Amino acid sequence: MEQEKTTWKEFIENISVLQWVLTFLIMGISCTILMLYLIFTSLWLLSVLYFIWMVIDWDTPERGGRRSDWIRNWSVWKHIRDYYPVTLVKTAELSPSKNFVLGYHPHGIMCAGAFSCFSTEGAGFSAAFPGIQSHLATLAGLFRLPLYRDYLMSSGMIPVSKPSLEFVLSRSGTGHAVVIVVGGAAESLNCTPGLNVLVMRERKGFVRLALEYGADLVPVYSFGENEIFDQLVFSEGSLARSVQKLFQRLVGFAPCLFHGQRWGLLPYRTPITTVVGKPIPVPQVSCPSQETVEQYHQLYMEALETLFHTYKTRCGLSDTHELQII
Repeated sequence: MEQEKTTWKEFIENISVLQWVLTFLIMGISCTILMLYLIFTSLWLLSVLYFIWMVIDWDTPERGGRRSDWIRNWSVWKHIRDYYPVTLVKTAELSPSKNFVLGYHPHGIMCAGAFSCFSTEGAGFSAAFPGIQSHLATLAGLFRLPLYRDYLMSSGMIPVSKPSLEFVLSRSGTGHAVVIVVGGAAESLNCTPGLNVLVMRERKGFVRLALEYGADLVPVYSFGENEIFDQLVFSEGSLARSVQKLFQRLVGFAPCLFHGQRWGLLPYRTPITTVVGKPIPVPQVSCPSQETVEQYHQLYMEALETLFHTYKTRCGLSDTHELQII
């Protein structure tokens, strides 16, 4: 029987998740404003020295980043894991003698499952997959923001840019798993409880990348990711939807109108189960043809659908739930 949480434990979990949400929403812009503000104060030298260091260190994010196992093992990540809770499910071994491209689905609002499972040790990734280093890929522009870039790199995150992904898969040896949220910002606009809509039919770059470097493809589905926030979803063709898509094209992410519980910022305590599927063997083809890319993309979609239908009832969905791929 599951032990009931104490009031203190629930409070710690709430504070831990709240800081994570605020970090996601405002830390980047807050750090930028702070460093610019300090230039006009008596502490101007701190900003100048940091910006000099940032220029020197400019290419580090695209060269594997600068992960910190100490930060990845902070207790706060375990409190975030317990809040929902987040569970990492292993269905097959990932060999340290290979590299992997993990496709993560769905995006959700904040990729809570992806962050907990692949950017921290809260869900026990290293224990489940010994010898494998996970690298969650996110917007490249975030690594141009002062201080925030260092925070992201410390968790093992890297830019979702081709040079960055190629570096990890080609110059860092084996035992690396690049995690790409395939649907991206476009998918977040369809994120709402009860729906399982993936943007993937025309997203084939991750398959081409896997072929070019002989990295096995691994489908990952995170059940519950869409359930932790309610979102106001605008209909296709509406002015609001057009504004969201324009913003997405300009800056790389889409502004979503969402809310949870307590002040609207805390997500709902809905279990998130992140299921890592079986690797799809991929040959190394330096210049894969479009036909080959299509072939492995189809294999990947079929494996993902099988994964979804195999685990949906175990993860709280009814047998009638369907996966829609657009």
